[in-house]
This record gives sequence, structure tokens and C-alpha cells, in this order.
Amino acid sequence: MNRRLRLGMVGGGSGAFIGNVHRMAARLDDEYELVAGALSSEPNRALLSGKELRLDNDRIYSSYEQMAASEARRSDGVDVVSIVTPNYLHYDAARTFLQASVHVICDKPITVSLEQAISLVQEVKESGRVFAVTYNYSGYPMVRQAREMIAAGEIGEIRVVQIEYPQAWLTHDLANTGNKQAGWRSDPDKAGPGGCLGDIGTHAYHLLHFVTGLDVSEVAVDLTSFVSGRKLDDNVHSLLRFANGARGMLWASQVAPGHDNGLRLRVYGSKGSIAWFQESPNTLSVSDDGGPIQLLSRGAEGLTEAAVQATRIPSGHPEGFLEAFAQLYRDIAELIRAKEENRQPDSSAQLAPTVIDGVNGMRFIEAALESSQANSAWVKLEP
Repeated sequence: MNRRLRLGMVGGGSGAFIGNVHRMAARLDDEYELVAGALSSEPNRALLSGKELRLDNDRIYSSYEQMAASEARRSDGVDVVSIVTPNYLHYDAARTFLQASVHVICDKPITVSLEQAISLVQEVKESGRVFAVTYNYSGYPMVRQAREMIAAGEIGEIRVVQIEYPQAWLTHDLANTGNKQAGWRSDPDKAGPGGCLGDIGTHAYHLLHFVTGLDVSEVAVDLTSFVSGRKLDDNVHSLLRFANGARGMLWASQVAPGHDNGLRLRVYGSKGSIAWFQESPNTLSVSDDGGPIQLLSRGAEGLTEAAVQATRIPSGHPEGFLEAFAQLYRDIAELIRAKEENRQPDSSAQLAPTVIDGVNGMRFIEAALESSQANSAWVKLEP
């Protein structure tokens, strides 16, 4: 496939933050060309958005069903589609494109129920297509460095995992001010049963598993909606028990004034610890038992191959959110090219989150809801 991958997009029309992030990420390594879109459920907005993105008129669609059917008939139809809609549309849109033999990149959470997520696994198997989930924090070089160091046993057996993801943006009732992003995220019919839990709690849950390699076996969760009238949770406190005997805590909040995007992971083992902070993403704090704290910098000599492969610019130059997102797009492009060329993909590309990661996110959401409804009782997670 000696060409750019032909990319389509569902959702992400004019003014949509995450749609533009996906498009910038796809362009960064020049692996994709956006050629088609069903960019809004509102026909006029879909048309105007497509024109703004310089799409050909005959490839601007008013629905994803129309787009899938039309693109499947073209010799130059889309290779892959990005689904960046509100959560309730993920499942049907993903199934539609998988059944049209199109690879899928889907925002998280992948569905609004565990039953739908498990159903998608079968759809992916039957289609033979690549299905990737944009848990984008797994694309950071120093996150991949931490994963490699932990897998190599450099901090020993993991005992304690602490992860937090505080934001401030929903401290007040933005949904009633006309803010569309706040509106659908606060609506269970569009967001699903988890508010903060589904929006950023699943990011934290995926990251702790990605970095540590540990499976969570039980959770005890307290979900709260602090803003009066809000139908979904805006704060998550969770105790975690891991299959290896380790213990952990997960806190996610969208009512935490003073925090912009404060994702922070700390892992403590029998020989040392590792800490990473998303707002200072180019460094990794490493400490052995009783020794001095080391700060590893992205781009420096001596990092693991996974960290080197995910690095684009020299050490000391800022690199962050868009590049981490773009790393997933680059990984996904390699998976798609390998699939189409009937070869094994590069090993680093196989770090891209899959439909199984999406299922795990939904397992966490449903277990958290069950626990919180039972006064934070412990609930087991099936592996």
C-alpha cells in the first residue's frame, strides 16, 4: 500500500473539539488522507463541515449508513473510518463499517453497554478488519518507557498503583448554558450510564492496565453527582484489588477546580517506583528502594525502543497530547498496512489499544455502577 490510507470520519463536524484532534493526529505522520465524512447528524451542518474540510461534494454524507454503502461501491473507497460521535452512536456505526469491510478507529468508551462491546468483538473477528480504540495516553513515549521498565522487573513486584484524573470543566452546570459537549456528556441517552466514569475514568483504567500489565480483579466504587440536577456522575472514587495481590486507587473527577487535565499515575513495587504526570509528559520519575530519584527525559539516550519509536522531536522540545494521539494513528496505519499486505506488523504498532481494551473499559464501567449502587460493595471483574 504505497499511498496514504483513505480516511473517513463519522461525527467531528465544525466546532467539535475531538474531531479536529483526530484529524490533526492523522495528518502528523502523513499516513492518512481525509476523503469522506458523515460529519454531523444535521444535514446542513454536515455539508458545511465537509466543505470546510475541502471534501468532494459527492463524499459528504448525511448519515454514516449512506457513507458506508456508497464508499463500499467505490474503487477508491475509504480504507478506515474514525468514529468520533457521542457514545450512543459508536456501536451501530462501528458495526456498519465493519460489515462493509472498513477498518475502524473508535473513540472511547466503545459502546454504552458491556453486551454491545462483547458483540463488537465477534463483529471484528468476522470482518477480519483492524479495530482500534483511542485511549490516546498510551501513545506517550514516557508511558511506553514506564511499561517496558515495569515489564522488565525494574521496580520489582508491583504492590500499589495510584491513578488520578481530575478536571474542573464541569464544576458548574454547563449543560444548561448551551454547551454541546457538556450537554451530551450529561445525558444518559447519549453518553451511556457513566458520566465522568465513562468519559475520563475509562482513560485512567486503561492507562493503569497498559503500564502495569496487571488485571483488576475487584472494585469498590463510590460514584457521585455533585452538581444539582446532573443525571450522571461527575466524581469517581474507586478502590482496586489486582489479581497478583496488589492494591490500588482510582480517582476521576470533573468537578475539581484548579485542575485542567491532571492525569497522574504512580506505581510502587518491591524494588522501586515510577511516576508520570500528563501535564509534564516528557519526564518519568524513577526511584529504587532507598536510592536517589531519577528523572528520565523523552528523547534522551538509553531509553527503551518503545519510547524511542514514539518520539518525534529532540529532547528538550515540548511534545504532548497531539503527538501521543498521532502515535496511535501511526500504529494503526501500520496494523492496517500489515493486514492488507498479509504480513506481521512491527511489534511497537501492536501497543495500539484494541476492541478488547474497549470491552475491558465497559467491564469497569458496569462493575463500578453495580458497586456504587450497592453502597460501594466489592464487585468482581471477569478477566
